[in-house]
Amino acid sequence: MSRNGPLALGFHGLVVLFMMAPLVVVCLVAFTPENTLSLPTSGFSLRWFRAVFERADFIQAFYNSLVLAFTAASLATLIAVPAALAISRYQFPGRNFCSALFLSPIIIPHLVLGVAMLRLFALMGVNGSFTWLMLAHVVIITPYVLRLVLAAAIGIDRSAEQAAESLGAGRFTLFRQITLPMILPGVAGGWLLAFINSFDEVTLSIFVSSPATQTLPVRMYVYATESIDPMMAAVSALVIGLTAVTMIVLDRVYGLDRVLVGKH
Repeated sequence: MSRNGPLALGFHGLVVLFMMAPLVVVCLVAFTPENTLSLPTSGFSLRWFRAVFERADFIQAFYNSLVLAFTAASLATLIAVPAALAISRYQFPGRNFCSALFLSPIIIPHLVLGVAMLRLFALMGVNGSFTWLMLAHVVIITPYVLRLVLAAAIGIDRSAEQAAESLGAGRFTLFRQITLPMILPGVAGGWLLAFINSFDEVTLSIFVSSPATQTLPVRMYVYATESIDPMMAAVSALVIGLTAVTMIVLDRVYGLDRVLVGKH
């Protein structure tokens, strides 16, 4: 093991470098004073960040994405938690079918889901509705919450629940004071993954959003088809920075090892 230690360390270092290099390059390009996607060679400039904040359409798209991701992730969590507890603890007819149904959006291409939902929403007359866009996001992000909550629910020791139940605790009290704290790392990790996937979703959103409900990834895609300039790098840098701040705050408050791994 000691002989392979430096080799393994070097390999992991190369993997991390390969993953981080594009992010670093994008952030550097965001500070270029030039009009092209090039690294800053004659100094750094904030002109493209100012350009982003001067664009009302990008500000509105960011707000749409933020509200959409937060609401969709919260609804997906409310659906996934009871579903995960039922699937992990009870045997009932159709249990495997329900589990497969909840997880199926992971294996269905979002392009297919987008076309299907576009047709469905057109028949219902709700094309371009923010509410239905949110429900479409709930469909595709619920599996992420379900998988983590399932892992947390299967791994907990139920002796504390049985003791509380024997002492007369009601179902709601049992869930709120015993079960939920034990599965909270899985719930928090699932919500975080759902939020990130909803915020970043572009393929399905292109089909079911409208100019009024356009999300930030869709707005970036549309802008990129019209013009390629460092403002795209500035927007990307802002998103990267927001993600980094979120992860740091989450780590300080709760601990990423518990949230993402599901330790309790």
